[in-house]
Amino acid sequence: MPKGPKGQKRPADVVSNAVKVARIATGEEEEDFDGSDGKDPAAQAMGRKGGAARAKKLSAKKRAEIAKKAANKRWSKKG
Repeated sequence: MPKGPKGQKRPADVVSNAVKVARIATGEEEEDFDGSDGKDPAAQAMGRKGGAARAKKLSAKKRAEIAKKAANKRWSKKG
C-alpha cells in the first residue's frame, strides 16, 4: 500500500489516491498520521542547541570563511 510523506496509508489505486489527496487539500477529510518522524525529540533539541552554540563560539571571520567554502563547493559541482 502506498504511503504519504509522513508514512500515512494511501489507496493503492491512482484515482482513489488522487481523490483522497484532493479531499485532504480541501479540508473535507482529515489526514491520519501520528506526527512522529521516528526521531528522539530530546536528541533533536540537543542538535538545535549545538548548532547555535557553535555559531556563537565562532568569530565572524571564521563563519565567513566556512560560508565561502560551502558556497564554492556547492557551486562547483558538475552536473
